[in-house]
Amino acid sequence: MNEFGLKSPEATVASLGLKNVSAAYWNLTPAELIEETILRGEGELTDTGALAVDTGEFTGRSPKDKFIVCDAETEKNVWWGDINIKFEPEKFDRLYNRVMGYLTGREIYVRDCYACADPEYRLNVRVVTETPWQNLFANNLFLRPSREEIMSISPDWTVISAPGFKAVPEIDGTRQHNFAVLNFTKKIILIGGTGYTGEIKKGIFSVLNYVLPQHRNALSMHCSANEGQNGDVSIFFGLSGTGKTTLSADPNRPLIGDDEHGWSDKTVFNFEGGCYAKCVNLSAEKEPQIYNAIRFGSLLENTDFFEGTTTVDYDSTSKTENTRVAYPVNFIDNAKPVSIGNAPKNIFFLTADAFGVLPPISRLDAGQAMYHFISGYTAKVAGTEMGITEPTTTFSACFGKAFLPLHPAKYAELLGKKLKESNARVWLVNTGWSGGAYGVGSRIKLSYTRALITAALNGELDNVEFETLPVFGLKFPKACPGVPAEILNPRATWSDKAAYDAKANSLASAFLKNFDQYASGSSAEILAAAPKVEVVA
Repeated sequence: MNEFGLKSPEATVASLGLKNVSAAYWNLTPAELIEETILRGEGELTDTGALAVDTGEFTGRSPKDKFIVCDAETEKNVWWGDINIKFEPEKFDRLYNRVMGYLTGREIYVRDCYACADPEYRLNVRVVTETPWQNLFANNLFLRPSREEIMSISPDWTVISAPGFKAVPEIDGTRQHNFAVLNFTKKIILIGGTGYTGEIKKGIFSVLNYVLPQHRNALSMHCSANEGQNGDVSIFFGLSGTGKTTLSADPNRPLIGDDEHGWSDKTVFNFEGGCYAKCVNLSAEKEPQIYNAIRFGSLLENTDFFEGTTTVDYDSTSKTENTRVAYPVNFIDNAKPVSIGNAPKNIFFLTADAFGVLPPISRLDAGQAMYHFISGYTAKVAGTEMGITEPTTTFSACFGKAFLPLHPAKYAELLGKKLKESNARVWLVNTGWSGGAYGVGSRIKLSYTRALITAALNGELDNVEFETLPVFGLKFPKACPGVPAEILNPRATWSDKAAYDAKANSLASAFLKNFDQYASGSSAEILAAAPKVEVVA
C-alpha cells in the first residue's frame, strides 16, 4: 500500500477473490473519491462543497429483493417470511461468481472500516464498490480506523456492491435484476442492480441485528441517542414522521448517534460513524444541524439544483421524496467525540397518533414496553403517501421490522431483561393529535412535547400523580411543568366522549390484529400488556 492507500490488483485478487480488475483503489481519502466521481461524470459539487449524485433507477431500498442464504447457520434461527426471504447456497455461489466475472477488467474501490463504537463489539467491514461515490458513502457512514489500523485490518464481513450488474432471475434465482443477499456463513453481503447506498448501510445493520442479540447479549436498536451533562443517556425510537430526529437533536445534550445503536451490559454505543439524513424540505431554520453538515465531504443523493445554479433545491421531489445526505457524525456540532454512553436512563417510544387516542406522554412498565416495542405503532395522515386519504395505522416491529433477522419477541424479551437490570424508565410519547382525530382535533404543540420530555429527563414526573387510561391501560401524569393539565388526559380533550371511546376501541382492535402474527413467540408478560377492548352497552 502506498501513501494514497492504493493496492495492486494482485493484492485484490488475493484478498477478495476478484480476477483481473483493471485497478483497485484502497482507502482513498474523501477528496480523492470526490475527484474520481467528478472525473467519471458521476457527480458534481454543490455551492456548499457537498458532492451531489444520482443513484439511478432505485432511490430507496427494495425490501422484496433482499434475501438471506438459508443454510445450517440460519435455517432454524432466522424469522423466515416476507421480511426474510430464503436464498439457496448454490444460487448464492453462482450469483457471486457472476458478479466477480462482471467486475473483471473494471476499476473497483475498497474501503476498510468498522461498525460498533464500543471496542468490545467491533465488527470490521470491508466494502468493495464499483463507483467512488459509493465508497465515499461507506467512509462517511461507518466508523473510520486509524491510519495505523488500516495497514493490518482484517475484515469480519465483506460488502460487495456492483450496481451495474443486472441479475437474470431465470439464472440467478432473484425476483428481478436488483438484489441484496446476506450470507451469514461466508460473511458476505452481495448487492447488485441498484446504486442506492442505503442497501450497504442496512445490510450491516441486519448483520448486527442477527449477531448481537444471539451471541453477545447486546440489544440492537433502530433509534437515536443523546447524553445529558451528567452522563445520563436517552434513546429515541420512532417511525418516519414521529419527530425522532427533531426531538433527539438537543443543543444541551451531545448526540451519540441518530439511527442505529447497541445496548450492552454497560454501554449504549453507536453502530455507525455518520448520519444518513432525509433532505426533503430541509432548511436552516427547521433542521440547522443537518443543514450545516452539508459541506465538502458530504454526499447528497437524488437532489435537484435551482435552474442554472449549483444551489440545491431541497423542496424539489422530482426524482424522489427520499432525498438523502450522508456525512460523518462529527459534522454535527454537538456530536459526542466518541460515540459511546452509559446504559440508558430514559427511553422514549415516539408515535404520531392521528386518531387522538393516546396520551401526550405515558409511563410504561416492562410488559407494556415490550408490547409497544414489538408493535412499533404510528399513523400516517392524508398526503404523506400516494393513496392515503384518511389516517392509517402503521406498525413496524421494534421500530425497524425490515431489518430484523430474528423473531421480534427475541428483541423485546432482551429489552425487558435490560429494563429490569437497569431500572431505565420507558415513556410512550404521542406527537400526534389531541381533541379528536386528524381533521377534527389539532396536533400537539412541539413546545408541549419538548416540555414533557424535559420533565421526564429531569425527574419532574417521578413524584406526580398518575391516572390510568382505559382500554390501553396507560399511566399518564396529571400535571407537568409548562404543559396545560387539560391535554394530558386524551379522553378529556374530546367534546364527544362516546366518539373517543369508539375510536379507542377501534385502535385497540388494530393493535390486537397486528399482534396476532407475533403472539405465538411472545411471553405471557408481553401478552398481558395488550389493550383490552371494552364492550359498549
